[in-house]
Amino acid sequence: MTPATIQDAPLKSWPGTAYPLGATYDGSGTNFAIFSGGAEKVELCLFDDEGNETRVQLFEQDAYVWHCYLPLVQPGQRYGYRIHGPYDPASGQRYNPNKLVIDPYAKAVTGNIDWNQAVFSYNFGDPESRNDEDSAHYMPKGVVINPFFDWAGDRHPRTPYADSFIYEAHVKGLTMLHPDVPEHMRGTYAGVSHPAIIEHLKKLGVTAIELMPVHEFVHDSTLVEQGLRNYWGYNTLNFFSPHGDYSSTGDAGQQVQEFKSMVRALHANGIEVILDVVYNHTAEGNHLGPTLSFRGLDNAAYYKLEPDARYYTDYTGTGNSLNMRHPHSLQLIMDSLRYWVTEMHVDGFRFDLASTLARELHDVDKLSAFFDLVQQDPIVSQVKLIAEPWDVGPGGYQVGNFPPLWTEWNGKYRDTVRDFWRGEPSTLGEFATRITGSADLYERSGRRPVASINFVTAHDGFTLHDLVSYNEKHNEANGEDGRDGESHNRSWNSGAEGPTADPEINALRARQQRNFIATLMLSQGVPMMLHGDELGRTQRGNNNTYAQDNELSWIDWSSGDQPLTEFVRALSTLRREHPTFRRRHFFNGKVAKRGEGEGLPDVVWLSTDGSQMVDEDWNEAFVRATGYFLNGDAIAGRDEHGERITDRSFIIYFNASETDIPVTLPSREITMSWEVVIDTAGELTSHVPFHKGEEFQLEPRSLVVLREYLEPEAEPDHSVAASIATMTAAIPIVTNTSDVTAT
Repeated sequence: MTPATIQDAPLKSWPGTAYPLGATYDGSGTNFAIFSGGAEKVELCLFDDEGNETRVQLFEQDAYVWHCYLPLVQPGQRYGYRIHGPYDPASGQRYNPNKLVIDPYAKAVTGNIDWNQAVFSYNFGDPESRNDEDSAHYMPKGVVINPFFDWAGDRHPRTPYADSFIYEAHVKGLTMLHPDVPEHMRGTYAGVSHPAIIEHLKKLGVTAIELMPVHEFVHDSTLVEQGLRNYWGYNTLNFFSPHGDYSSTGDAGQQVQEFKSMVRALHANGIEVILDVVYNHTAEGNHLGPTLSFRGLDNAAYYKLEPDARYYTDYTGTGNSLNMRHPHSLQLIMDSLRYWVTEMHVDGFRFDLASTLARELHDVDKLSAFFDLVQQDPIVSQVKLIAEPWDVGPGGYQVGNFPPLWTEWNGKYRDTVRDFWRGEPSTLGEFATRITGSADLYERSGRRPVASINFVTAHDGFTLHDLVSYNEKHNEANGEDGRDGESHNRSWNSGAEGPTADPEINALRARQQRNFIATLMLSQGVPMMLHGDELGRTQRGNNNTYAQDNELSWIDWSSGDQPLTEFVRALSTLRREHPTFRRRHFFNGKVAKRGEGEGLPDVVWLSTDGSQMVDEDWNEAFVRATGYFLNGDAIAGRDEHGERITDRSFIIYFNASETDIPVTLPSREITMSWEVVIDTAGELTSHVPFHKGEEFQLEPRSLVVLREYLEPEAEPDHSVAASIATMTAAIPIVTNTSDVTAT
């Protein structure tokens, strides 16, 4: 029975089953099941195309799960629930059958909220009152979906962390202005999977796209009143449904099919899909928020409440926190995660404010039930699990403290790398720790360098272009008088605030962007880049574009910095082709023999005079230049075939000072010859080997990568065809970056 005909025939209602939760179409009819621990009566509400409502009372109940089976209900059917029970906020109970609530397990949601008084359970201006207006007309509805889809043999790429390059992107921001994406596909899942977007990702060497929230989310009433929208999407309404506005074909179930098609296309090109998920809170806000779903179903089960149960515990700054002590709240999260892996084929998750998920009582607990459930789950435990390891509550900053299965956004990496390149004193020691994998954070828990998701920029904060162009945030467009957004950005404007015509400042900004990119791509750990950074994207100094669903946030493909894009591609290729930058174990200082010699440690830190660094060098506050030797013969571990991993050796020099510095290449234990493969200042000549003990000038604020030089006769003999294939597949060495300097 379709929504248009729901009124035309009497409904048959069978008992159905308590599992699975949600609305499950089996080809003949639909089973409905919903949890509500304190309900006295539950009504399933079916809506036709004109919004007419038919109510079906659910009489069956098993362990507080109410259920029925409707044999004629087909995909496309819109529905919601009315929950009868006590309305007593002081005891945490907020049942009100006049408020239509959305099924937390709905696989699709259609429509948007009309912010009428009726969607609130109290009268404006009187929080202690009760409002009994019917909210159905103003509410989105759940949709019964068709779960069947031709995956055409789709398989998870399962790219190892060490080989991964993550690209954080926004569905709309990535695609909205791309000239090669058809207009009707821009801002949608179909746009993300368009060949033009996939070609760009593959050109960069991206192995995983990390999508900002795609769970169905809400545009806050306060933003709507200002003519703004919740662009970022960290305001979840439903944890199972893809956001309907990102569908080019409709939101009555079509969003599910389109999302699956996107995943299938990305997988076919070797690109994983990671979702940024927000299980720490919901869109219902605090005690003054609307009744949309969880609040009206079982408020005390789904939300962590204060001792005065009228109020919500808030570790997120959004008004509420999910109750990680209640089994049905935990089940909701685990069921959602499994659904996105098994039914939607995603490859991993980045957990927003993940510290909140570890708060069973008050403190963050590494042994919390949530982590236990993830650890033992045969599906969820096998995908990429990335924590944003902090929240806004006491003790919420937990970088380095998540369990062994988890990787983490490494905020300390971001802060240290920013400080180093803007010339802050006393950063050299920590900079060395961060670019070598942050062993101080992860080694003690049995984790490896890949536990560190390294990033310099992300959606929250300046873009890379703005990081080198602004000292201060410029968030006037947000309408909050500059109160929003981070004020301590660790940025440096290179000599002028914002756009400038000064060629020297613009050249320095271009070099600084290359410095950040090269540092990111050559650090141990997993690199993550913000979408558009490779194109020089600017937000004009706005570091908190959460409500800017417009050209300020979208990528302007027409003005993209193509030389910078080529630079990213070159670094990505260098990383991919040289396992010395993708080590699966921390450096240990052990010596690996080279031929008959004494051998060298896996890493050696070098002063610019060619000697090894000593303690006094690390403790000098104003030393801003250093180098380190990476021994390609001392890569711990084995490859997938059990073979020892070896590579050519490298030396990388960094100069974050304002002056050029003479560098003397090491001449004692490290006796190789060297060729320049990366020079962010564009001053050194390539493919002319430097020999031990030679000198060169390390330009101000620059980075140089030297690769062990192999004499031509030592290279294997290739046929012409093989040589051409090698040339076209190999890294296009950025030997003189004046060729790719941004203008």
